[in-house]
Amino acid sequence: MKNVTISILAAAFISSPLFAETVRLGTEGAYPPYNFVNDAGEIDGFEREVGDKLCELAELECTWVKNDWDSIIPNLVSGNYDVIIAGMSITDERDEVIDFTQDYFPPDPSSYMSMAGTKDDAVKGVVAAQVSTLQAGYVAESGATLVEFATPDETIAAVKSGEADAVLADDAFLRKYVEESNGELIFLGPQVNLGKGVGLGLRESDTELRDKLNAGIDAMKADGSLNALISKWFEGQTGY
Repeated sequence: MKNVTISILAAAFISSPLFAETVRLGTEGAYPPYNFVNDAGEIDGFEREVGDKLCELAELECTWVKNDWDSIIPNLVSGNYDVIIAGMSITDERDEVIDFTQDYFPPDPSSYMSMAGTKDDAVKGVVAAQVSTLQAGYVAESGATLVEFATPDETIAAVKSGEADAVLADDAFLRKYVEESNGELIFLGPQVNLGKGVGLGLRESDTELRDKLNAGIDAMKADGSLNALISKWFEGQTGY
């Protein structure tokens, strides 16, 4: 059954007029392991591999564009690139402005992180989050005092400096910091479930491109290659 499904999807790619076009993939390059800039100055990470594979399947020529998170949706809409692939959770609010593919990464819980010795009630104190994220919106409504920062690294620095009592971010992003801190950083309290999984963002008019990318995600889910990449980059994440 898998082989039949993949063959049908492959035929859809070949018949598409999109395969000769250049598609620009926009990412933040600052949110490992989803995306980051490596020592060679190149975009790297889970989403680099997913994006490159989707372009290969659809026979698209793709280039990568780095863009700050706080302007990543406006710059998609204005035409600076064609696709957002940046750890962006699918939400109803965002879906009113842009379109999304299906999810290529399942919903990931958000976690609070703080310095060792911090009590769980710090999640009601001063909490850092990256601007324009689901976590920032959640903190703002939680009764805590929200402090927002342009980059995820700045949220970590705020906790270490004492500017914030805790940070709320994707568990997959924070986990490496906790594991490599030699006990200096810890997780606090219960996790929070936000969003509907991570999808590719597109302009609402680009329906043909969306359909081709959805077909690619279907193919990667069917042949196990997407789960293999999830296992490679996210320890303990089961995937689909």
